[in-house]
Amino acid sequence: MTLHIAVFAKAPVAGLTKTRLIPLLGPDGAADAHRLMTEHALRSALQAAPGQVSLWSAGAHDHPYLADCCQRFGITAYPQAGGDLGQRMSACLQQLLRDHAHVLLIGSDCPSLGSADLQLAARALEQGARMVFTPAEDGGYVLVGAARAGVCAFSAVFETMTWSTASVMADTRHRLGALGWQQGADWAELPVRWDVDEPADYLRAVQGGLLPG
Repeated sequence: MTLHIAVFAKAPVAGLTKTRLIPLLGPDGAADAHRLMTEHALRSALQAAPGQVSLWSAGAHDHPYLADCCQRFGITAYPQAGGDLGQRMSACLQQLLRDHAHVLLIGSDCPSLGSADLQLAARALEQGARMVFTPAEDGGYVLVGAARAGVCAFSAVFETMTWSTASVMADTRHRLGALGWQQGADWAELPVRWDVDEPADYLRAVQGGLLPG
């Protein structure tokens, strides 16, 4: 198949999931918010790539919620493999690219990212980009995608990166440029989106109708 979409998520364990939302929502409410955002990501992915979506879990891979998602959405769940986030993303993309020409990888905390964004990312790869990114307002990115021709850049993009900082996307651009890649030709960047990390982000999503109040 041409396109596959992987969704990175954690099991919604109260007290361990979306901990920065706990002051606003409490432990159970923060876990519920994570559950809602995970299901939003899965629905968006299935709209963009019907039958070609998988869920990749970090920790607690045997949590019943993951099995429930597989049953309800008709998907398969896999444990994330590797050390830091970059190693886990690289391993996931490389595994899926063995069987698919194009792979998109998204997280589970970005309700502002919809199926239209995923279709746009897929189109960029179809038109010849080797990698594609959706930058985040906080300086990271909420989507990364690759064609098989992009695997050669994975070590530069994913290794020894300081994750969860405001410079991730800028550092990624610098590293790709150092490889001789050109933005717009070798890699594409899509419109900026925002993810839900802090209470203000959650309230923004509720006010925008992306999450229930």
